[in-house]
Amino acid sequence: MSTTSPHVTEPIWTEGPDGYSLAIEGTALACRNAKGTRLKTVPKKVRESEQAQRLSDVLLWLERHERDCAARVESWLLGSLPVPAAVLSRVWADPSWQGLLSDLFVAPEGGGEGGFLRGVDDRGRIGVLDLDAESTWLDADRVVPLHPVLIEDLDDVREFALELGITQRLPQLTRQIHRLPDTLDADATRVDDYAGGRFEQLRHAAGLAQRHGFPVRGGYTTCRVVEGGRPVQARYWIGSDAPDWETETGPLVWVDDDERVLKLTEIGPVAWSEGVRMAELVHAGRKNTEEEKK
Repeated sequence: MSTTSPHVTEPIWTEGPDGYSLAIEGTALACRNAKGTRLKTVPKKVRESEQAQRLSDVLLWLERHERDCAARVESWLLGSLPVPAAVLSRVWADPSWQGLLSDLFVAPEGGGEGGFLRGVDDRGRIGVLDLDAESTWLDADRVVPLHPVLIEDLDDVREFALELGITQRLPQLTRQIHRLPDTLDADATRVDDYAGGRFEQLRHAAGLAQRHGFPVRGGYTTCRVVEGGRPVQARYWIGSDAPDWETETGPLVWVDDDERVLKLTEIGPVAWSEGVRMAELVHAGRKNTEEEKK
């Protein structure tokens, strides 16, 4: 299988002050002296030079670019959105995009056998490693990066990936999932399993949520997914008092685009999994049980 991919190249060195040379290597500045010897650290006078500042600005842009790419790929995952081969082909040569997309488990739009994404060739064919450990081309113009809760025989796929040493920069197979209960109260609209978690200060709960990537709005941590083409937002109450006041978590609910609170029976598997995952991550940072008893 021949797919497009960037060539691995040596760092591109640029002239710095006093005979030093500078380059970007990975996510950091690299430096060598006039004799061409690589240095473990960048000397202060070189680090503060105009050349180093320009390269540092490039590094900042690359970091933002990496975050933007990660956010876009995660949105595809959370929405199980089909991605055209033409889009994959355009972005694949970019190391940031390729690193995030490589080895994501994808399936043809509309269903069918999937595999681990390996690239797109110059004819627009999507190459994968299938579950027979064979490199193959998918008979599809668009593929769906599957949310793990939607992957059939997920445990087997995880075991297969582990055996082959497959790693994913954007966690997909290792993402924690929560499956819909077999039975739900037909009229229930909330989950209270994560209510009652106490935080010494509201800012602690909000900060924890934001570190996990969940926006905080109107007293709720939030998580938005698109399921079956319908936007759904999970909301977990953490409080809306002063940031330095003690707070206690409340219910987990889901709403649609019209702010209508959904019945639990209306929620799809991805929205359920991501909402419970959010509540569990935030709830885990509460005061410990012994402190709560005091």
